[in-house]
Amino acid sequence: MTAVAEQLTLPQRPLILGIAGCSGSGKTTLARELTGQLAATLLPLDFYYRCLGHLPPGERALQNFDHPDSLEHALLAKHIEDLAQGSSIQRPIYDFTTHTRVPNRTETIVPAPVLIVEGILALHYPELRALYDFSIYVNAPNEICLNRRIYRDVRERGRTEESVRAQFEATAKPMADLYVVPSAQHATVTVEGTDALDWSVEQVLQRLHRSGLAH
Repeated sequence: MTAVAEQLTLPQRPLILGIAGCSGSGKTTLARELTGQLAATLLPLDFYYRCLGHLPPGERALQNFDHPDSLEHALLAKHIEDLAQGSSIQRPIYDFTTHTRVPNRTETIVPAPVLIVEGILALHYPELRALYDFSIYVNAPNEICLNRRIYRDVRERGRTEESVRAQFEATAKPMADLYVVPSAQHATVTVEGTDALDWSVEQVLQRLHRSGLAH
């Protein structure tokens, strides 16, 4: 087999996108829509929260889940690299009601032509940013982010509105100001989380096309 033929048979490295923004900004909605449009694999940072099973249940909810140290970002970086090299991964499954990883269970994620990494701190960690071909920051006002977070956490995570508001003021907003908002400077493009979803998707796809990353 010639060198050219060998190159043609090698698996092509996937296009890797990073999407960040404050909790409730609309980044997850955008990520899911782009996942469908681009036939991508979605890797949310939320699955990579550190397991707090070693702590008493009463102490787990008191941890700062908005600080960069709360996520096992080195494992996520390794998983992204494995997928980029054509290998499947065993992704953790996180239980938000107990703040623990589901024991003895993972989800098999197989390589795909496009990989989307999404989370509030997706543009914070240098080792993750180094893996992206393109990155997006979703901007939204604090009040909208809080209202969306209340709706999600009460409905999906068994929280009370009071606890969500308290956590927002105690850790979510201060950590966003320290780590999430400054990460916007690393984005290839910034979209507004208050805009129509279709328009945000269109802006991203246009930039991908102009950059020669999508056809």
